[in-house]
Amino acid sequence: MFTGIIEALGVIKTIQTEGSNKHFEVESTISDQLKIDQSVSHNGVCLTVTKVEGNKHWVTAIDETLKKTNIGDLKPGAKVNLERCMLNNGRFDGHIVQGHVDQVATCKSVKEEEGSWVFGFEYNPSLGNVTVEKGSITINGISLTCFNSRENAFSVAIIPYTYEHTNMKEVKVGSVVNLEFDIIGKYVQRLLAKG
Repeated sequence: MFTGIIEALGVIKTIQTEGSNKHFEVESTISDQLKIDQSVSHNGVCLTVTKVEGNKHWVTAIDETLKKTNIGDLKPGAKVNLERCMLNNGRFDGHIVQGHVDQVATCKSVKEEEGSWVFGFEYNPSLGNVTVEKGSITINGISLTCFNSRENAFSVAIIPYTYEHTNMKEVKVGSVVNLEFDIIGKYVQRLLAKG
């Protein structure tokens, strides 16, 4: 389980294809602290560390992950948001994040507002996911708060610290991002759909 508080930015160094899988070599300031078999969130996708060497680690994404997230679109040089699993004695600073991406969204607008940024996103509502006004959303692994929530769209405001220390500054109009909807909202939505 994660909290959506990004620890570090990683840089994709190499990508190797093996069958329908892709192996990613990632360089970061936390790579040397990782262990093989550890789960680490990469842009909100929970991936298992398969190798660690100095300030680099390796993870593998299977075909299902590549098709349903933006991980398959990464190229060498791309920056990814990294977060290790939450310690059971740690602070819960974000919200409950599982590292299971529900779907992707497309950035429709980016507006700078005197030191902060407002991003607008649209997603396919046919999958049954919903946002709620002032509710939680995870974008590329970052715990954020929605506003302007609509059936297929929402906005988030990004403070300077988040803009500088995550890959949000790489997100432009047309960029595809990973979404994980709030776990409580997902359960409520499914229960209501049954009733």
